[in-house]
Amino acid sequence: MRYGLRELGGLARTSLGRRTIWRGALRQSWPLLSRIAGTHRRTFGRSCKVIAVVGSYGKTTTTRVVKAALGLPASGRPPANCWTGLALGLLRVQPCDPHAVFEVGIADVGQMAGYARMLRADVAVVTCVGTEHHRSLNRPEVTREEKAHMVRALPASGLAVLNADDAHVLSMRHGTRARVMTYGFAGDSDVRAARLRADWPLGMGFRLRADGREREVRTHLFGRTMVYPVLAAVAVALAEGLDLDDVLARIEALPPTPGRLQPVPLPGGAFLLRDDYKSSLETIDSAFDALAAVPAERRLVVLGDVSEPPGSQGPIYRSLGLRVAETASRTFIVGRQFQRYVAGARRAGMAGDRFVRVGGGILRAAEVVRTELRGGDVVLIKGRDTEHLDRVALALQGRHVRCDLPTCRRKRTCDNCPMLARGWDGLHPVT
Repeated sequence: MRYGLRELGGLARTSLGRRTIWRGALRQSWPLLSRIAGTHRRTFGRSCKVIAVVGSYGKTTTTRVVKAALGLPASGRPPANCWTGLALGLLRVQPCDPHAVFEVGIADVGQMAGYARMLRADVAVVTCVGTEHHRSLNRPEVTREEKAHMVRALPASGLAVLNADDAHVLSMRHGTRARVMTYGFAGDSDVRAARLRADWPLGMGFRLRADGREREVRTHLFGRTMVYPVLAAVAVALAEGLDLDDVLARIEALPPTPGRLQPVPLPGGAFLLRDDYKSSLETIDSAFDALAAVPAERRLVVLGDVSEPPGSQGPIYRSLGLRVAETASRTFIVGRQFQRYVAGARRAGMAGDRFVRVGGGILRAAEVVRTELRGGDVVLIKGRDTEHLDRVALALQGRHVRCDLPTCRRKRTCDNCPMLARGWDGLHPVT
């Protein structure tokens, strides 16, 4: 977005506006900054082993677990995974750094090839190919080809770490000169998980089989889908020659990723299962699977819209209505799809009164859920990034929340936003 001098002057009077100006300046500097970062990588940063994590979802948690496995310090807020944020991260690489791990995200065709040229990764970890950015990437085959640019760019001495349970990802093994390691639940995976068990709310346990060895593993990450980041990280660490038991100890100490199937205790004995960062179709299914594994007295769901539904919306929402009715005792619908969710449940012969339409904004949603909570309940919160349903979670956790925007396109979590407690109160939102 372009601003005139008067608008820039108005923005500069607030901390939020100044950050908006700064982000805009960084976006404009991408062509030059990417070249500078690429030169830095080829010169001062050439001795550092760069690990790039790509995929439709699961990237942030996988990046965190790979860092933990390698003994790298965990950062607080995840850095930007594209454009100038990625270039600035690369410029921070020092000649003495043995490893650097980057999450790399795309939103359109043609972006990954440029990132691959700039990063010159030694290791590429691919999590999955899904429906995220369906409007711009159209089909899974297009998404696969875009993600595969990072794998194809690996040198012959490099390593591709591929999800063996995703056919699109596994097919990337045929387009690289690099060594390939696979991970997953498939029996022929190089790094494999078996005998999976949920230990709510502490995490998951499973039997790890890798490099001819077996270990019992516990992780604070919850849900079957969260085992994949652990397996990928073990594959990277073993390829780097690290001691398996030391690696597992570091992984087992890692807390859940905020907003990604994150168990959070509430006063009175209830729990949140926060999965409010994004809401592609695959992540909704994974969240319902995780919720179904929770031995709760009641399972409640706060549910928003699907991010970029791949196909006709009616059948998608009706199918989800059936799924959530099978899993949840009570569901609170935030957004515009209430009738479709209910129609799905009713077609399966389930009572529509288990769905509650929540009108009146985010603050009203938090109030309605709070009045129904009781000890032993677990509440899954799941919605699109622009809906920012993390505000519901924060309000239930006792945070002072006054921001009640119906949508916000700012790519940040609400817990560190200066407008969370202040509210807008007639101010023009800067998105």
